[in-house]
Amino acid sequence: MGEKICTISIASNWLGDEYTFYEDHTIKRVYDNHSLSANRTEWLEPHQISKQNKDKLVKSCPEEFKEQVMQILDYP
Repeated sequence: MGEKICTISIASNWLGDEYTFYEDHTIKRVYDNHSLSANRTEWLEPHQISKQNKDKLVKSCPEEFKEQVMQILDYP
């Protein structure tokens, strides 16, 4: 795993949904399915993230990391 770039939260309600981007282009997602199943972790490839979530991630991304994150996500 490379150096961490940033972590972006796209949680829409009280359930967590955070994506952490790394310089080696790995993406870690930590999310809650429901209150009894919190902080689940999965490692994702860009093609596994929906267009809707990519839009949210880019929109919520701090400006100084936006270019790197868009490159990792293969975002247009």
